Amino acid sequence: MKPYVCSCGNTLYFDNSRCLVCQTEVGYDSLQDCMVPVGPGESHLRCANGVANGVCNWAVPPSAQAQFCPACALTRVIPPLSVPDVLPLWKLMEEAKRHLVYSLYRHQLPVVSRNADPTAGLAVEFKMSMPDQPVATEHNDGVIVINLEEADDALRERNKKNLHEPYRTLLGHFRHEVGHYYWFLWFQRGRAQPGVLEACRQVFGDERASYEAAMKKHYEQGAPAGWENSFISSYSTMHPWEDWAETWAQYLHICDGLETASSFGLETGVKTKQIDLFTKEAVQLPAPFAKIDPTAFLTLLHRWVRLSPALNAFSQSLGYKNVYPFVLSIPVARKLHFIHACVTTIGSPQVEQPRKGWLKSLFAGQPSA
Repeated sequence: MKPYVCSCGNTLYFDNSRCLVCQTEVGYDSLQDCMVPVGPGESHLRCANGVANGVCNWAVPPSAQAQFCPACALTRVIPPLSVPDVLPLWKLMEEAKRHLVYSLYRHQLPVVSRNADPTAGLAVEFKMSMPDQPVATEHNDGVIVINLEEADDALRERNKKNLHEPYRTLLGHFRHEVGHYYWFLWFQRGRAQPGVLEACRQVFGDERASYEAAMKKHYEQGAPAGWENSFISSYSTMHPWEDWAETWAQYLHICDGLETASSFGLETGVKTKQIDLFTKEAVQLPAPFAKIDPTAFLTLLHRWVRLSPALNAFSQSLGYKNVYPFVLSIPVARKLHFIHACVTTIGSPQVEQPRKGWLKSLFAGQPSA
């Protein structure tokens, strides 16, 4: 994320709804990528979810047909607000979803609601588990279901410990599940160009393998020994679909982390021999991506390999655990390159949000040595 500026000159941040200096009510304009005043007499109004429930800080033009911002328009099931303490949890969920939508817009990825496209649009459902009806966080043909308990820090940490996961966040859930959505959109719905699915199988494995059998084996036997050499997480070893989604989430982690660092002028010159492993030959992709010059991707990757150890050291200096508890191997770097190739080459005529050159700035220059 990056800082924004109020009309009074004060610095604003992505989740702000009021300027603390001039007290102006503000909202995020997703089309112009800026913070704007909201309210009667202003050029924008607060999203209906912000007005009614205080769970959204995005802005909509008064002339907009919909009262909901593009991020809230994706939500089609909300949790029961009559249940005590549910509203703060839902607010955290919507906050994470807005961060996700911001990233998707910045990558010029198609973000179309289920209402606008009933067969291939994206929908999000926030549900609560009941004693006789547990809720699984999952994706199913364009519908992302999120268990509301994941917004409870204590319960999420319990799940993190029980499942032996070094990283578990709300935004991480959204990034993972939306990775499943784009696999569905591009490969099941046929939006990708010919040959890309076959190439995907060469990099991630054949997704036609039984998911049920793979899941049963994973939860009974765990990840295979030495999984760190080829996968970003133990969960990604379960099935090619999960490997794709986990790698997709990593790609968004890296891009968003670097955008934030660049926006605040944070760079590091820490030298690591790991960078030398990531060469053009190491991340070469099969057809139809074989002719893509990997220089831009390697620039991104090398910057992250330099920055992430510094972020972990900074976190440790404040008494926290590593904020990026992952190790990037050569096979993982190749998978990340495949995700990068898909994101930057599979277009959509439905994209309306301008890229504004931010990716160009991230990929500028040569891979660091």
